[in-house]
Amino acid sequence: MQLKWLEDFIVLAQERSFTRAAELRHVTHPAFGRRIRALEEWAGTPLVEKGGGPVTLTAAGKRFLETAGQMARSLAQSHEEMQSMAGRTARTVTIVTGRTLARTLLADWLVRLPRALHASELCIRTGSLAETVAQLERSEADFSLVYHHTALAVRLDARQFSHVTVASDRLVPVSRATTQGQPQHRFDPEGPAAAYLAYAPQLALGRLVEDHLANHPHAPRLQRVVECDSPDALYEYTLRGVGVAWLPWSLVHADCKAQRLALAGDARMEVRFDVRLYRPKRRLTPLAEAFWQGFAQR
Repeated sequence: MQLKWLEDFIVLAQERSFTRAAELRHVTHPAFGRRIRALEEWAGTPLVEKGGGPVTLTAAGKRFLETAGQMARSLAQSHEEMQSMAGRTARTVTIVTGRTLARTLLADWLVRLPRALHASELCIRTGSLAETVAQLERSEADFSLVYHHTALAVRLDARQFSHVTVASDRLVPVSRATTQGQPQHRFDPEGPAAAYLAYAPQLALGRLVEDHLANHPHAPRLQRVVECDSPDALYEYTLRGVGVAWLPWSLVHADCKAQRLALAGDARMEVRFDVRLYRPKRRLTPLAEAFWQGFAQR
């Protein structure tokens, strides 16, 4: 069954003339008649009464006319929506990443968008490392911006996906600063354990910190006081003096410079990692390729 058959039938019912309906549908009279007969064959029953004079619908035809109108309107609306979606997709670049990277590295990128991307829409979705990788595998995103470290496993088939390292960062232990610019919570081997603000284990940053502490010969004594699945929340708790958290330097360097926060440990306590941008090896939309050229290959 074809949409044009429904449209033919609706026009025929309105005009009550094969000749006039064929003219309005821009087809010959014989071709129009064949299309109406094809619709009747599909319906399995006559829709138009036989005989001369103005066209009259059968009982089945009258009943089907309402259904045909609803179907035609629904299909036309769906077609418009799909066309609109296709147009928007061509103007959209979708990137999936973690919440902290969306706030730091990606935020820096947004203010330096290449001219080719100014008329586009950057669709940003955040989630866990596993979620962002899965969305890329399911072709729900053009790119995935993720942390890379030996303690993190990003299992993407190298035959289907490629990547480039776009930045390096480090997790640093920070605490609220005192008026003298010293950490309010510090690592003191002789004193009490430091109040520790921990990431939830499903977060990539949490796995980095826990791996670091578990394998560090001089790991400080810590007392877990908070575990949270929001890096932004841990950042706020740290600013308010609740305890020590390992936060990305890209997130806290301005606070450390302004002495709102202070480093609670030396360089041995830092966790260094890279940030990678992954993409499918297949050809993407011209806009997505422009994004890759603008950021990944600079």
